[in-house]
Amino acid sequence: MERDVDQPLAGAQEDLKSLAMEDLQRKLASSPAGLGQIEASKRLAQYGPNEIEEKQTNALLAFLMYFWGPIPWMIEAAVVLSALARHWPDFGIILVLLLSNAVVGFWEEHQAGNAIAALKAKLALKSQVKRDGKWSSLAARELVPGDVIHLRLGDIVPADARLLDGDPIEVDQSALTGESLPATREPGEAVYSGSIVRQGEIDALVYGTGARTYFGKTAQLVQAAHHVSHFQRAVLRIGNYLIVLAAVLVAVIIALAIYRGDPLLTTLQFALVLTVAAIPVAMPTVLSVTMAVGARLLARREAIVTRLAAIEELAGVDILCADKTGTLTQNKLTLGDPFCVAGVSPEQVILNGALASRADNDDTIDQAVLGGLKDAHALQGYRVTHFQPFDPVHKRTEAAIAGPDAQSFKVTKGAPQVILALSENAGQVAAAVDEAVNEFARRGFRSLGVARSDGQGAWQFLGVLPMFDPPREQARETIATARQMGVQVKMVTGDQLAIARETAAKLGLGTHILDASGFGDAKHQQSDALAQSIEQADGFAQVFPEHKFHIVDVLQQRGHITGMTGDGVNDAPALKKADCGIAVSGATDAARAAASIVLMTPGLSVIIDGIQESRKIFQRMSNYAIYRIAETLRVLLFMTLAILIFNFYPLTAVMIVMLALLNDGAILSIAYDNVRYKNQPEAWNMRVVLGIATVLGVIGPIAAFGLFYLGDRVYHLDRPHVQTLMYLLLSVAGHLTIFLTRTRGPFWSTRPAPILLLAVLGTQLAATLIAVYGLFMAPLGWAWALAVWGYALLWFLISDRVKLLAYRILDPAAGDAAGNEARLMPQSPPRG
Repeated sequence: MERDVDQPLAGAQEDLKSLAMEDLQRKLASSPAGLGQIEASKRLAQYGPNEIEEKQTNALLAFLMYFWGPIPWMIEAAVVLSALARHWPDFGIILVLLLSNAVVGFWEEHQAGNAIAALKAKLALKSQVKRDGKWSSLAARELVPGDVIHLRLGDIVPADARLLDGDPIEVDQSALTGESLPATREPGEAVYSGSIVRQGEIDALVYGTGARTYFGKTAQLVQAAHHVSHFQRAVLRIGNYLIVLAAVLVAVIIALAIYRGDPLLTTLQFALVLTVAAIPVAMPTVLSVTMAVGARLLARREAIVTRLAAIEELAGVDILCADKTGTLTQNKLTLGDPFCVAGVSPEQVILNGALASRADNDDTIDQAVLGGLKDAHALQGYRVTHFQPFDPVHKRTEAAIAGPDAQSFKVTKGAPQVILALSENAGQVAAAVDEAVNEFARRGFRSLGVARSDGQGAWQFLGVLPMFDPPREQARETIATARQMGVQVKMVTGDQLAIARETAAKLGLGTHILDASGFGDAKHQQSDALAQSIEQADGFAQVFPEHKFHIVDVLQQRGHITGMTGDGVNDAPALKKADCGIAVSGATDAARAAASIVLMTPGLSVIIDGIQESRKIFQRMSNYAIYRIAETLRVLLFMTLAILIFNFYPLTAVMIVMLALLNDGAILSIAYDNVRYKNQPEAWNMRVVLGIATVLGVIGPIAAFGLFYLGDRVYHLDRPHVQTLMYLLLSVAGHLTIFLTRTRGPFWSTRPAPILLLAVLGTQLAATLIAVYGLFMAPLGWAWALAVWGYALLWFLISDRVKLLAYRILDPAAGDAAGNEARLMPQSPPRG
């Protein structure tokens, strides 16, 4: 039978899962006797190892990508111009800024981890394989289609396989499908790589290995999930805005310089100064530091950020897809209130069910029944003389008991219909039992029948034990809080529809639950009606990994910033695909590696803390972006107009560099500033950001030309002193702009953090001393310095009024609510 397996095998996994066993063996050219070693070696060469191929990214190329993009291009242009003009101090400073931005960004992303590696680590290391008619222990990576393997209790299934002849087994697929209960697999049925054998043992025929397994497709979904964050898009738009502005102004000045016949070196020098002025050299670093500080604050709340941009994404999340098992629920079965036949108490039903359970058995059902005992000492005095574990064929457990009064009896628990068939009183109780079981099923409960035999061994049906996976503590309250914050929570589960509806009702989510099994192939385009139903649903049942990925994708396509929580391997693709993937406490390595945020404490309440903190961080980044654009505009417009109109350089290259260093040094402290967050998702409104920044950026040159006129035409200062005058004004007014951009209301509506206040005062004291005593420039003296301060403060008050008017025009809702928001929302001094 040893021949090459058909090459199309790699693309026919669904057929192989359901193909008749004789046809499958024929297609795989194998039998229950397994393969020979020579044939296995051929197939290993043909199909490759039974492992997930990891897509390698060259570290050097990844680092070099940080030098590609609008803002890096601007910085690199300044470096080249500095070298051409032989301005080596400028060259060194700008080059250091360029390299530091790249190193910080590369290091932060490098720490995010590799989801594929974590998935790969989940494959079984060893497996019992029949080769040349003999059983041997081989590395799981050596398995090939057609191999026969032996599965037993506790084994991780090493590849997709079909069960051969034998007794049914129980497999735990919760890490793959989200099903909270073990699934029974009969001979001929498929078991998936990564699932765990909970009961029984059997031989199986391998039909899928590596990336062609159900597990491998999950890994490929993780590899396929790449997206550019909203934060990265915002930075690109800001960079593009400044590039276009700088390019236009530089082109105008160069054309004018050529027309005037100015020396080429002078023109080049101006281009350098203007380029340096236009580049937000520290913007990537400031934003990264702001997010890094936020990440440290979230870490104190037991939320570990593995991808910094996720903080900004979390602030904008408006839909949170929450995995039910282990996220919304406790991922452990709990006993409900039992149904009892006449004359039997609930305590008796639970006691007899507990006697038919084994405490040392790692079985979720047994643990749940034992956990239902109100008295921890209830089993004392009872001795188990014989225990028959659960048999998938007979579907019940049975124990022979010696009671405290020396009487012997038997107890059993299992499928209600099986227990009824044993019971002598079935005729009297069958109707009531059926009604109870059906009611439990409607409510999403799994039912267990309990019976007891005394004396002659006649079984008496006692009652029905309902089992359910309880919601996490405070989950309902957390979901309600999320809704108040403008975040809709959608439950996602692999469980049946009835269980999903019951859980959703208990959590206050609503009961509009979709059956994901009707979604079809997730790779195909869904209809508008299906996409709309996904958007409007409260949750999803019978969900498989590709469905979770598909749900997130549909929501993103419909304009939602989507978060996803989860803990299992099955959640990894959706966690990676989501704008903000959140691995909950106790998550698998695969889920943690795929997620952007990893929670270290159980429950969802920390997610609300994370959303609140991320919205504060978003406000800080937005405030900085407005400030940075406004300052760039202020300097660009003032210098360009001064040269065009007066043929005069108002600042030297050294002044420009010092201005940038002092400004960016102080603005780093904005990462610790007090801000107020909104009870709705945040989003980059570039119309408002660019609009407010432009308004403030235009007011600056008006104020600057006013002082220029006074110094040059009224007080007749010489040009070097006018340059110092302009340097001090741009420095002082620039720092005061921080206090304009950090609030939506009046500048005094939110108290600045002490560290920001100290940083601004410190850098402005340094700038004032430099101007007064003439370091690298003509000394100005204290009288003029104080006059500049007074002039800057006057324009600061005027600018604040203009800012409020601009908000009312550009963002009426925010402008009108600014005062109310200042009174209602808490301030947020970072702790530490």
